[in-house]
Amino acid sequence: MTDKSNKVFNGNNLFQAESPNENHKWRDMNRKDRIKFILMLILRLIGLLALLYLFVCSLDLMSSGFRLIGGKITGKVFAEGAILSNPIAGLMIGLLTTVLVQSSSTSTSIVVSMVSSSILPVKRAIPIIMGANIGTSVTNTLVALTQSGKREEFSRAFAGATVHDMFNWLTVLILLPIEIASNMLYHLTNAITKSINLKRNPNSNPEFLTVITKPLTERIVQLDKKAIESIALGNASADISLLKRYCSFKNESDNGTFIQVPDKYCSFLFAKVQWADWLIGLVLLIISIICLCLCLFLLVKILQSLLKGTVKNIIFKVVNTDFPGMFKHLTPYLAILVGCILTILVQSSSIFTSTLTPLVGLGIITIERVYPFTIGSNIGTTITGIMAALTATSEKDLRNSLQIALCHTFFNIIGILIWFPIPFMRFPIPMAKKLGEITAKYRWFAVLYIVCSFFVIPLIVFGLSLAGWYVFGGVLGPIVLIIILIILINILQRYKPKFLPAP
Repeated sequence: MTDKSNKVFNGNNLFQAESPNENHKWRDMNRKDRIKFILMLILRLIGLLALLYLFVCSLDLMSSGFRLIGGKITGKVFAEGAILSNPIAGLMIGLLTTVLVQSSSTSTSIVVSMVSSSILPVKRAIPIIMGANIGTSVTNTLVALTQSGKREEFSRAFAGATVHDMFNWLTVLILLPIEIASNMLYHLTNAITKSINLKRNPNSNPEFLTVITKPLTERIVQLDKKAIESIALGNASADISLLKRYCSFKNESDNGTFIQVPDKYCSFLFAKVQWADWLIGLVLLIISIICLCLCLFLLVKILQSLLKGTVKNIIFKVVNTDFPGMFKHLTPYLAILVGCILTILVQSSSIFTSTLTPLVGLGIITIERVYPFTIGSNIGTTITGIMAALTATSEKDLRNSLQIALCHTFFNIIGILIWFPIPFMRFPIPMAKKLGEITAKYRWFAVLYIVCSFFVIPLIVFGLSLAGWYVFGGVLGPIVLIIILIILINILQRYKPKFLPAP
């Protein structure tokens, strides 16, 4: 194997941020070169912002496409109350529906609506929220696939994306059994909502990033946000369209009874297209994926040309340098706060983490630094949910919707308290690095991981959970024990080989 290959497969070197080399310093430039440098820098920054804008719009359109394809199925699944009474099934439904509609906001808003309408008790809704938390991390994992052209970049990007998956899965593995046994999150949030004086605020969910992206995305497609919720609540017919085709209605008399009939089409690209929802969704999905890949390709090219020399040196130091002296250990907590605030501003953890993924691939941000950004983003997306809950129409609805939103928040806070403060417990980082190392050797593994983690395994677990606890435990129990045994043997082989029998 060549030296280059050794570098690629060396786990210690692979995930280090690339230290910048200043080949062409500012002080060595003459006046003409400096003017040219500044003009090129401005043009690249404008191009970068334009591509970021199109990237975010592409994610929005991709989410709309997935919702048009699988939205009705999602609504019908949530309408099956008997299935949701099983916590394992609820977890898998939350995961699968979030992957299907590519939006944790959509799946959690359905859950909140069902809780507010007393169709779904808060206790049964908690596992679904946990599943949605896992499902939302599929977006940045898919984004990592667009960097598969270069082996080193791809492995770093994939590791940076899957650190989110590892955190969510590990947190669920700890908190779901505790919740089933003790209803810890339910009792904690119930005590909080009962102890505070709740007042609804219709203006508590302000728009930030969507104000900028809506002018473009709403010219292409507009969805009826209440349609999926109506299907889940049993208030809509099976042939309801998820497209918001009409923007105004008029009253007409029918045998003395006034009914509302469509009056004017909305002004977006697909408003008058009389295709089935799934077909429009498929077209949107294909267009958005092509646009997403193109944007990411150009983004990486611009970043590679922009983040070098002096500029790369500054960004490298700002992002990866710790505070001096005794404040060194506070740096990652500031990163958590920054991740939280930026996610609140863009109102989507998927957008924030997907934007970080190419930077990790380029070696600008280390896995150790992207980890606190990511878990901070998890908190940020739940704050958005709390603000949305405060817009409920009645005090009862407000209390229920706020309680389930707080369950989501405390789920992530407790996860952070488990997997972050103690450096030894930051297991998501080495787990993600291991996945990145495997991907560096076998790029097909990334696709296998996504298919198995977000589709095959959840579907198998969902099916077993419906068969009953005895079947579920009888099948998965031995598999889990074998996996634990393999992990223990690998740990002993690495750290305490003398404890194992000699070959």
